[in-house]
Amino acid sequence: MLKLGNKKIQKSRMWKYFIDATVGIIKEEGMEHVTIRKVADRAGYNSATIYNYFSELSHLIFFASMKLLKEYTVDVAVYMDKGKTPLNKYILAWECFCKHSLQQPDVFHAVFIMDLGDQPDELIKKYYEVYPAELINIPEDLKPILIERNMTKRGKSILQSAAKEGQISENQVDDLNEITILIWQGMLTNILNNRLDYQLEEAEILIMRYIKQFVDNAKTTNIPVK
Repeated sequence: MLKLGNKKIQKSRMWKYFIDATVGIIKEEGMEHVTIRKVADRAGYNSATIYNYFSELSHLIFFASMKLLKEYTVDVAVYMDKGKTPLNKYILAWECFCKHSLQQPDVFHAVFIMDLGDQPDELIKKYYEVYPAELINIPEDLKPILIERNMTKRGKSILQSAAKEGQISENQVDDLNEITILIWQGMLTNILNNRLDYQLEEAEILIMRYIKQFVDNAKTTNIPVK
């Protein structure tokens, strides 16, 4: 019988076999062509074995999509490091997020929007338990944001810091956070549904124009009256 530690290692190894197989299918055929049978065949196991490790196909697609977010997670740390204030960091974080999400809309949809059933917030934490090395070079203050799937919570933490420093008022945090998320979701939905009448670069510029307008408006309305 395998010891507990060996069982954990074996489970982690099996996870990686199936996730890597899924990543390969996504890259070569597209996410819409991922099936349990294809993943099993590519990994060299039968379909039933996959269900010993993943409760549904959406979870397997989620973990594979997380693997495809690696370039973004490295890039966002570089972007945010340039910011001098929380609002600067907020805008820079959105610039990075928009850039990568518009280039991989299906991947970002799978991670941040797709219905994942019960306890979806636990899946990112589980991913980094299997791939802890992917967080090694990430700044400590950024890690809590990256391991949070909920878009509302990801952005809110930065805006709350901005409110503490007096850049915006506390009662502006939720509205500003929600409207920026809705702007991004609307554009991503248009891209996924092939309803975009302009280039991705233009879409990115448009999203950031709106986000910056709302941020500037929040700063302006927060100016104390003498």
